[in-house]
Amino acid sequence: MSATGTPDGRLPKNATVADHIVARLAAWGVHRYFGYPGDGINGMTSALQRAGDRVEFVQVRHEETAGFAASAHVKYGGGPLGCALATSGPGAIHLLNGLYDAKLDHQPVIALVGNTALTAEGGGYYQEVDLLALYKDVASDFLAQLDDPSQVRHLVDRACRTALSRRTVTALVLPLDVQDEPAVPDPPHAHGYYHTSAVPSSTPTVPPEAELRRAAEVLRGGDKVAMLVGQGALGAEQEVRLIADRLGAGVATALLGFTAVDHREPWVTGAIGLLGTRPSWQLMQECDRLLIVGSNMPYSEFYPPQGQARAVQIDLDGTRMGLRYPTEVNLTGDAGPTLRALLRELGECPAPTAWRATIADATSGWRRAQADLAGQPADPVNPQLLFHTLNDALPDDAMIAVDCGTATAWYARHLQVRPGMLASLSGTLLSMGGAMPYALAAKFAHPDRPVVALIGDGAMQMNGVNELITVAKNWRHWADPRFVVLVLNNRDLAFVSWEQRSTEGTPRYPASQDVPDVAYHRWAEVLGLDGELVDSPDQVAGLWRRALTADRPVVVNAMVDPAELMLPPHFTLDQARNTAAALLRDDTDRAGIVRRGIPATLATYRPRRRNP
Repeated sequence: MSATGTPDGRLPKNATVADHIVARLAAWGVHRYFGYPGDGINGMTSALQRAGDRVEFVQVRHEETAGFAASAHVKYGGGPLGCALATSGPGAIHLLNGLYDAKLDHQPVIALVGNTALTAEGGGYYQEVDLLALYKDVASDFLAQLDDPSQVRHLVDRACRTALSRRTVTALVLPLDVQDEPAVPDPPHAHGYYHTSAVPSSTPTVPPEAELRRAAEVLRGGDKVAMLVGQGALGAEQEVRLIADRLGAGVATALLGFTAVDHREPWVTGAIGLLGTRPSWQLMQECDRLLIVGSNMPYSEFYPPQGQARAVQIDLDGTRMGLRYPTEVNLTGDAGPTLRALLRELGECPAPTAWRATIADATSGWRRAQADLAGQPADPVNPQLLFHTLNDALPDDAMIAVDCGTATAWYARHLQVRPGMLASLSGTLLSMGGAMPYALAAKFAHPDRPVVALIGDGAMQMNGVNELITVAKNWRHWADPRFVVLVLNNRDLAFVSWEQRSTEGTPRYPASQDVPDVAYHRWAEVLGLDGELVDSPDQVAGLWRRALTADRPVVVNAMVDPAELMLPPHFTLDQARNTAAALLRDDTDRAGIVRRGIPATLATYRPRRRNP
């Protein structure tokens, strides 16, 4: 170890700049790289090879997957920093979508992208792209090109420190020729050089007592307290429960904060927003106090009407306070210690039991309605039945990866995530194609735990079929081979079809929305995996038991009804008019929508049973 407490001192005499980068990143906890090789990054891949079993390189099928997986690596607890590696030009361009997922969901990720050799820059060389301009937005907090070996130490340190401190994406552009130059682990003690530290910075923990006292005074006076928890509450599950009990609060969750609570609890109303539950909508419409913990959920119409509730917000980033609702007290701090300090300030206060009973009544009614919907016949298979039956079959240590689309809706409404599970998705970018990279990252982070990926056929065709090759390449090395992929095969970009109907009033557009019917289960078998075709509701019984006890990864090709209705928790008059207009204009799914829509509407919007 060097005097700075980093592995730099272990570098061999003939170490290259790339070797130095790998060693310096290791000091920051980076031991896994997701990427795809190419000549613009050859110096780095050679250094990873020389590092041996000290690091792991996960070769994916597309650089976009590398970006998603680097983001998910942090989300599923694989390490403090995610790292994605790509070659110059096209590789760096491909990487961007996954990196934006990390940026928008505030995950610390460092991107390493190769570049044209310094000697050729500006000459219109093959694959030459202005990467500093290209990455200026996604890595706006820190972006630099490494032009001299003496820069390695301070550029890597600053990139990692910034990514961790600001929970964002940073990037280093690495010219090809510089990667192979001799390393300079200890820059000269001279003007124009830096000697930096690889020790992470501390983070804010607890706000001042005076602010905590103000927050307690606001919350203590409420008779109908609501909580909204997001990903900032992850790791503070016990504190969330304690403060919810102290205040007699109901708790709604943003999708990224799903695992911060036990969804079996009667006072947990579940997801909020367009794909959320009706009890969460009612919770916000009727509350007189609101405590937001680590959430920046952007649908303002799903918060209480302005002026109805006094509000307190807790977030690690003070710049995100009061953006969605006019909060009265903003507490900048980490959720766990801040909630513990707030509990002390609250003292003993009587919880409003009538409010909790109202919440429990609404929540139990909603859950019964969802069970009824899942049991209704469809053509051929009801997708909600697959999710409803998965709920009881999930192992306690399951990891769940969810794609964007109808899979998100059924996940939000049917899966009661419980303590010990891990679950995530592309929560803010809402990008299709995220679930397979997320599932891969989860499995590499915890190879001894089962993974379930929930994917629509559109997303599966984007990159899922390709990344199944990555699964086939690696599954034999996993301690637990269980890797289950559910594909909702409805031959339709169903979520977009519903958006067009409800917002535009236009019927489904087959040229835009039709998705080819692919035998995903057969493709799995070609790769040496298991496949199951589900084209009848009779086949759902026992499906999850078979899939979750298989000796290898399984792909479930579920032929589900494209007309399955997705009603938001608050269906506006305009949405109803637009959907009706679309049906009157010869929507190709009109008959199925009418058939499925009437029972779905009745089940979802049945009146609540009022407490006497």
